[in-house]
Amino acid sequence: MDNIFGSMGLSVEVMEYCTGYLSRYLLFTIPILLMNNFTLYMIASEKATLSFVCSITGGVLNMVLDYIFIAVFNMGIGGAAIATGLGYSVTAMAGLFVFSHRKNLLCFTRPVFRLKVLVGAATNGCSEMATALVTGIITMMFNWTMLHYIGENGIAAVTIIMYVLMFASSLYTGYSYGVAPMISYYYGEKNYEKLKKLILISLKTIAVISFVIVIISFIATKPLVSIFARSDNPVYELAVVGNRICTLALLFIGFNIFASGMFTALSNGIVSAVLAFSRSFVFMLITMLILPAILGVNGIWLATPVAEFMALVLTLFLFIKYRKRYQY
Repeated sequence: MDNIFGSMGLSVEVMEYCTGYLSRYLLFTIPILLMNNFTLYMIASEKATLSFVCSITGGVLNMVLDYIFIAVFNMGIGGAAIATGLGYSVTAMAGLFVFSHRKNLLCFTRPVFRLKVLVGAATNGCSEMATALVTGIITMMFNWTMLHYIGENGIAAVTIIMYVLMFASSLYTGYSYGVAPMISYYYGEKNYEKLKKLILISLKTIAVISFVIVIISFIATKPLVSIFARSDNPVYELAVVGNRICTLALLFIGFNIFASGMFTALSNGIVSAVLAFSRSFVFMLITMLILPAILGVNGIWLATPVAEFMALVLTLFLFIKYRKRYQY
């Protein structure tokens, strides 16, 4: 990690923050991987409520431990990493307990090697893998660009904005996860009438959510940013301006997330991966390289909305192209 962070031109203080956080966070790699799997397995085994409770409990535990480790025990950024890891471990521990009982719909058993099943699952999950993989790369690009144009205050500002966008995007992701099994079921049942109605309702729902969230984000920009930075801090004004520009992306994100999840649910992992990879990497890479060079700092803020709009155009194209094939 010293070599990775050392190549970014960071100050000594930021370098210490990065290594301090990552060195503790890596200790929880296995619980984090288990959490990602068990969250979905609980839903598949008809324990969606337990999955929800574990997620909420883990999040609350993370917040409480953040305060205890940082403010009370003065553990700094390393304490924040440990708090995050322990928060994620809640679902992992609950899953180990739940799936150890053979009475459950899903449970641990002796593994059987079935290459075709593994390849099929891996292929169908390409979009989710692509999204997770390139999110880190794009985040690093954002940080590097901010360092180049503004400095460390820019990194703090873009982090605040990403939290706001992630909070809003979680609504779309949650809806897409929830509706995906229904899409799969209706398609497998060849009940195309219900499939068509479900997708139409979903598009209308996402449109309403998008409109409402954009309005709320515009109105509540200052209160949201003030959670992370005081008004006399230079980061505050940067984040306020940036959030109001980046909020435009929320008009498009929901449709792009839903489309990717929909094609995964229809077992077309390739199309889903193309959508996810183009949206989260290709278009973001293009806008991050071009817009800041032309518009400066405002170009950085515009990169996300423009990339999401480009992804929406691709989404519409693929949505229309495969409409007859899946009869939605």
